[in-house]
Amino acid sequence: MQGKPRILLVEDEDNIAIAIELLLSREGYDILRVADGSQAIPNIRAQHPDLVILDVTLPGKSGYEVCQSMRLTQDLTTVPVLMMSARASQAEQRKGLAMGANAFLTKPFAMDDLRSCVAELITGDRHEN
Repeated sequence: MQGKPRILLVEDEDNIAIAIELLLSREGYDILRVADGSQAIPNIRAQHPDLVILDVTLPGKSGYEVCQSMRLTQDLTTVPVLMMSARASQAEQRKGLAMGANAFLTKPFAMDDLRSCVAELITGDRHEN
């Protein structure tokens, strides 16, 4: 990996996106953002991120649909995915992981949890919370 690790953040809520962008950019990551699920796959293909952080509830396409599309697209199957949702149920987490997410965080989450999860996914470890 050359330069800063690149993260594509797919999040439609501005306040959450800004907080995540600030935290992760301070950690040395290059953050790109889209706010619509239908923009995710074209941006993943164009930007070649090292990680995709994906909200479940999005306009256009849900995070579940985006994640499933990634896992069915040959050149995107290995891109790690961190899914996020305000719905705290175990069923939501299981669904996200079944669709191919590598990790799942429930909003609101501690920024330390996000920081460690991102670091683990970028280095190839697995994390579920």
